[in-house]
Amino acid sequence: MKHIKLLAVLFISAFTITSCSDDEVPTPVNEEEVITTMTIILTPSAGGNAVTIQSKDLDGDGPNAPVITGGTLAANTTYNADITLLNETESPAEDITKEVAEEADEHQFFYSTSGGVNSTFTYAGTNDANGNPVGIKFTVATGAAGTGNYTVILRHEPNKTATGVKGGDITNAGGETDIEVVFPITIQ
Repeated sequence: MKHIKLLAVLFISAFTITSCSDDEVPTPVNEEEVITTMTIILTPSAGGNAVTIQSKDLDGDGPNAPVITGGTLAANTTYNADITLLNETESPAEDITKEVAEEADEHQFFYSTSGGVNSTFTYAGTNDANGNPVGIKFTVATGAAGTGNYTVILRHEPNKTATGVKGGDITNAGGETDIEVVFPITIQ
């Protein structure tokens, strides 16, 4: 009988100790950024007037569609491009571009064309610690005249070692999309 009482006391003590343990440390969650505004300034590398394209979605996932402003670019011209991301739900607006640069190994931009525009995109500027591109800065070389779209996607935690990702192919990138914008573009 003493053995049963002793086992019962040990069992209850063990259960109490393990259920009240504070040894587990919660894993920190890296929340996705709130991005309301994407602005891209395209400056002709040979000089000339800059073109600004922008998407503004001040209510985030709210009912209002983003306001997207496209642009007109010159044919057969190379542009240096610089992306700025803002969270304008805060006052003053938070510059998310800095956060993306600081977490370079966890972010990468991808660019593509659709419709009747032909352009080539090349990463420039910031790389992560492993030499993989981030894409806050890039160049775009336009082709012949046409009308279509540029799509710009920021991926969070892409697999940068997957086939083609370092070169800008999103096919095998995985990860989560932080923001995706389709800009109407005219090349003349």
